[in-house]
Amino acid sequence: MRSRLKDNGLYETSMIIMPEHREAWFAQCEQQKRRGKTELDDQEMQRISEVLVDYYDRSSTVDLILFNPFFEEPLSGVVVGLNSARYEIKLMLKDEFHWVSLAEIVSVN
Repeated sequence: MRSRLKDNGLYETSMIIMPEHREAWFAQCEQQKRRGKTELDDQEMQRISEVLVDYYDRSSTVDLILFNPFFEEPLSGVVVGLNSARYEIKLMLKDEFHWVSLAEIVSVN
């Protein structure tokens, strides 16, 4: 006769997980998916700056990819302002303005 306390018997099917422990476990799994920011070299930063100035002069739509620890965040808008002192650009999205730090930009298309 097989024991009821192992091999998916009574003991294994009666385990209870507290909601707080379940939420903490899911939060820990999400934190493990976090990724680090890739460091861009000086040439790439210079190229990004030149492209942004070009789009500012032409007043056309630029497609950016911003850093996010969990996924790549695309952003598209018209460059309407450059702040070289704070290393930021001002994008006009559909109906609002958004300041973007140059340190957040991963690539420009």
